[in-house]
Formats: sequence, structure tokens, C-alpha cells
Amino acid sequence: MREILRRSITGVIYVLLLLGAVFLSSDAFDFLFMTFGLACLYEYKRIANLKGYHIFMAYLALWWVFIYLTNDSTAINLLMLCTITVDIALLMFLFSKRPKKFSTFQKFIIGLFYIGGGCIFLTMIPYKHDDFAQFLIMGIFILIWVNDTFAYLTGRTFGRTKLFPSVSPKKTIEGSVGGLIFALVAAYFLSWYETRLSITEWMAMACLIVVAGSLGDLLESKFKRMAGVKDSGAILPGHGGIWDRLDSLVFAAPFAYLILNIFSYVS
Repeated sequence: MREILRRSITGVIYVLLLLGAVFLSSDAFDFLFMTFGLACLYEYKRIANLKGYHIFMAYLALWWVFIYLTNDSTAINLLMLCTITVDIALLMFLFSKRPKKFSTFQKFIIGLFYIGGGCIFLTMIPYKHDDFAQFLIMGIFILIWVNDTFAYLTGRTFGRTKLFPSVSPKKTIEGSVGGLIFALVAAYFLSWYETRLSITEWMAMACLIVVAGSLGDLLESKFKRMAGVKDSGAILPGHGGIWDRLDSLVFAAPFAYLILNIFSYVS
């Protein structure tokens, strides 16, 4: 009971922090996710045993260029290509049964694009339509939270079939299906409030967010299992680290940005 209370209090503070940043100003949102990116990189660096501080400088340089200095579509598409390429390579690592040791350079590239690139695209999503689309980014947060919450509740109630026991023994196929169903329901209601996307586009976004977010969760679990740790950090009592909270969003963000580009192109 005490642990549930601690998790609940931390969760409420985390949600209020996000809501405050989103609705206070675009600068507050930018600064919050720049800081979250640094925190995720710090936790990744510790788990991956990556030495030095070069990755922080590279991330801040990339973040500054793409958030404040350029709107060039070619540069943004190049960053998206690099980020998604690294993410796809990491999926091969996730599903491989052979042990894998990364070189220092590979650890640097993974951290810079998987985590750094993910946080940059997460920050860029609400600017996709020029003005700061508060309800669009909140909708994506809500889809992630609904999926996580109902995947847990459905899995705990009906879960029988393990999803990926070698990486995350508690996750079940039934839980994943339940999370997807409730995320689609949430997408239906979100389409009433954020009309930049049609109901069909919100449904497609929900499917993408659930699948990519679940893969991001499993990927972080594999990194932690390799390092022999339960949580990426301890900054959030009852929840672990910042990377533990953002693993789904960080992995899903470049794919969400890509699908928003596709929606803009075909609409």
C-alpha cells in the first residue's frame, strides 16, 4: 500500500510537471524536454558504461541547431533518417538471441540518435504545424499513458501468454492487446478535441504509438537486463529513472514525426 501511494504521488507530480510545461509556454516545454534528454543520456551512459561527457555536448549542439537554428526540411529529414536507422538497428539487437557487445563509438551513436534524436523529435512534434500545438503533443502523451496503464491492468487481470519473457517476463500478449484497444478508444475521443488530425489519422497514430512505444519499453528493458539493473535510475520514487518513464516516448517520437509528415503530404 505504501509503495502504491509513493508511485501515485510521483506519477501525479510528473503529470503536473508535463501539463505545466505544455500549457505554460513553448519555451518551458522545450527546456523541460532538453533537460529530460540530458537525464536520459546520463542514465543510458551509466548503464551502457560509456565514458566521458562528449555525448552531452553533441546532444546539446544537435538540440540547439534543430530546435532554434534551422527549419530546413532536408536537415530535419537527414536527422530523422539517422534516428530511425539507429532505432531499426536496435530492434535487430532486441530480437537477436546472440550476446552483443557495443564498441565505444557504437554506444555514442546509439545514445546520440536513439535517445538524443528521440528527445529532439519529441520536442519538435508540437511545432509540426508552425504554431505550438499543445493538444497534439498532449494527445500523444495521453495515448502512451492509456496504453501503459491498461496494458498493465489488462495483463494483470487476463494475462496468460508471455510477450517476450527473456527480456520482460511480466509483459503479456493479452496486456498488449488491451492497451491497444483502450488507446484506440482514447484516440477516438482525442479526435474531438484536436482537429488537426482526422479520426482516421488519430487511430493510425494510436496504433503506431502503441507498437513503437512497446518496442521502446522492451528495448530499454534489454539494456537494463544486460547491465544487471532493475531501474535506469532512482530520481522518481517508485518509478525508477527518467529513461524508465520516457523509454516509450523516446523510441516512438521519430516515427510519430514521420507519420505526421505523411499525413501532411497526403491531406
